[in-house]
Amino acid sequence: MNDKQHKNIQEALEILAALGLPRAQRNERSALCLLALLNLTPEKTWVQAENPLIGITPVMDWSRDHYGKDYAPNSRETFRRFTMHQFVAAGLALYNPDEPTRPVNSPKAVYQIEPEALTLLQTYGGALWGKALENYLSVRETLAARYARVREHNLIPVQIMQGQEINISPGEHSELIKAIVEDFAARYVPGGVLVYVGDTGEKWGYFDKELLFKLGVSVDSHGKMPDVVFYYPEKNWLLLVESVTSHGPVDGKRHAELARLFAGATAGLVYITAFPSRQLMTRYLSEIAWETEVWVADAPSHLIHFNGERFLGPYSEKSAG
Repeated sequence: MNDKQHKNIQEALEILAALGLPRAQRNERSALCLLALLNLTPEKTWVQAENPLIGITPVMDWSRDHYGKDYAPNSRETFRRFTMHQFVAAGLALYNPDEPTRPVNSPKAVYQIEPEALTLLQTYGGALWGKALENYLSVRETLAARYARVREHNLIPVQIMQGQEINISPGEHSELIKAIVEDFAARYVPGGVLVYVGDTGEKWGYFDKELLFKLGVSVDSHGKMPDVVFYYPEKNWLLLVESVTSHGPVDGKRHAELARLFAGATAGLVYITAFPSRQLMTRYLSEIAWETEVWVADAPSHLIHFNGERFLGPYSEKSAG
């Protein structure tokens, strides 16, 4: 690496310190993230900083291609959770400014330097830097709070019980989870208790760990939880629901994983795959495991049973609605 490349990284570290980023974010990885957000390649000066939209993997590729820093593919979550997340929280970067409702786990997720931060950083190294930094720091908390409110506004509210809501990250997957909690449960789990709701943004969107433990199941943050879990006291059932918008249903492999995870349960296990539409369901019909149930949000009053021997029998004209 030549001296100028090294100088850019060092200056990025100085900027992160000047902006008051925590020590955990004042490292080479974070410096490279800042440079990538600005597309500040080695031959450029700070006044030439730009504001491209860029995702995590492209940031890693950019760091390798321009600064010779090659990170392992499994470093992606480290970049996201321990640098970019803090950049967004500090108001230094924006998350999905082109489409704020994009799901958190979308492969199209992107970041962009915040406009006022860009203006500030373009002055670094010049006579205006000191005063510009002072002015920026005086309003930065206000900026961060403003963007936090925008992110919160885009969250999807889910009523988990009368008078109590949680908010989960936006996106089609979360919309289906909302339908499962509010519509499916009202129809098929009357008097049921919500145990768990996953979130694409926060792994544990809602989790009654104590109740699950009382039912004989103990899981940690590494457990491959289904998207939604209900307890049905009347029948002593645990309903394990997978929400399918882009990933697969409860197939044979997933059925076995859930059976192992909930092996200690004192309640009976019911395996359910939920789809937003019958059109999407048809793509996965050959994969759905036997002895499971399917619920489709656009036909909420019906269940599809992949366990025919239990339900074989005639329907009257009145009941076949």
